[in-house]
Amino acid sequence: MMHRRTLIQGAAALAAAPLVQAQAAKGCLRAGLVAYSYRKPLAAKTMDYETLIRKVSEMGLDGLDTTVYWFPDTSDAYLARLRGAAYKNAISLYSVAVRVRLCQPTPELRRAEVENAKKWVDVAEKVGAAHVRVFGGSIPKGATEAQAIPWAVEVLKRAADYSGGKGIFLGVEDDGGLTTTAEPTVEIVKQAGNPYAGINLDTGNFPKDGYSQAALCIPYAVSTHVKTHIAGPGGSKERADWSRIAAMLVKGGYKGYMSLEYEDQDDAETAIPGLAADLRRIVRSHSV
Repeated sequence: MMHRRTLIQGAAALAAAPLVQAQAAKGCLRAGLVAYSYRKPLAAKTMDYETLIRKVSEMGLDGLDTTVYWFPDTSDAYLARLRGAAYKNAISLYSVAVRVRLCQPTPELRRAEVENAKKWVDVAEKVGAAHVRVFGGSIPKGATEAQAIPWAVEVLKRAADYSGGKGIFLGVEDDGGLTTTAEPTVEIVKQAGNPYAGINLDTGNFPKDGYSQAALCIPYAVSTHVKTHIAGPGGSKERADWSRIAAMLVKGGYKGYMSLEYEDQDDAETAIPGLAADLRRIVRSHSV
């Protein structure tokens, strides 16, 4: 007959097993905000980046993805001020989002776009960001996707050769044009063949099958955006399940930021704090 103590120990081990498995399934995620969420006050100049940095800190988020469209300038003095404001508010400026468009049909345009990317990599370095978001760009009129992908690959590869020397990743966002869907976005990154070239995965941008499209991108993701909605199998928008997305990211081995990008019609000032609290809670529940 099994000793009573042995039975108790065995039962305790079985009871603890789900907890151990749950702990093993946790990853390392952080909660951030995309500055584009406050595009209206930033564009109207009723809010500046230093104010936004303080807001992000007050909301208990970990960092800010800085959309550079509303930087008043990129002087060393201004970028140093931003970096200092972030440090004083315990906020990481982990990413800069720029208007680099990879797909360029001529050698001259591709060379120019590589130089454009390098300029923004230097800006990222000065604010302490280790990621630069870029776009795939449009497929030129008369060209095919098969022709356009190598053009984008060339720019991404050469730009990543430069950014990698500074420890900065380039993330191609799935955001219309050549990178509307996961398949060509992944193909561009794979063909670039550079460890500093990846995907800025925006789960809310896919026209349909948002979760399955995101799953294809996760192995290549170097940064992520989440919106309040995601496309269902038929293309209709449904409320995004951020906990499901977080679990997918953890399972796929992604470590880094889940960044809220707010694009709904409700006022950002009133809507974002509650959403930020939800994201913070979800991220922490999936992280060690």
